[in-house]
Amino acid sequence: MALSRHTLIEPPIETLLDKVDSKFTLVTLAARRGRQINAYYGSLGSEFGRVAPPQVTSTSEKALSIAFEEISAGKVGFVRVDPEVEAAELAAEAAAQAAAAADGAGIFGSSEFDAPAPTTEI
Repeated sequence: MALSRHTLIEPPIETLLDKVDSKFTLVTLAARRGRQINAYYGSLGSEFGRVAPPQVTSTSEKALSIAFEEISAGKVGFVRVDPEVEAAELAAEAAAQAAAAADGAGIFGSSEFDAPAPTTEI
């Protein structure tokens, strides 16, 4: 008899849907995490620490199956960002950058090189 392998049936889709708010979120979350796992395996030894390794021990070799197992185990989640809050944060950041540019702060911050040259009246 052949050795049984995990399939998409394991973990059950019902337990995966309990971890997220919709099936579209599940697909997006699993796809993003699967890409991260692929990047981890593709960069072993060269980019240490830039991509998180798999968070569960799995018999599966497929990145997407590992991602589903991580979601089922609660090791990977998502945060729903409110578009209005995100827009307000971006506007505040842009205003802060504009204020810094208006103050004349250069790349290296304020210094004697940013100050106007002294003038003498004749």
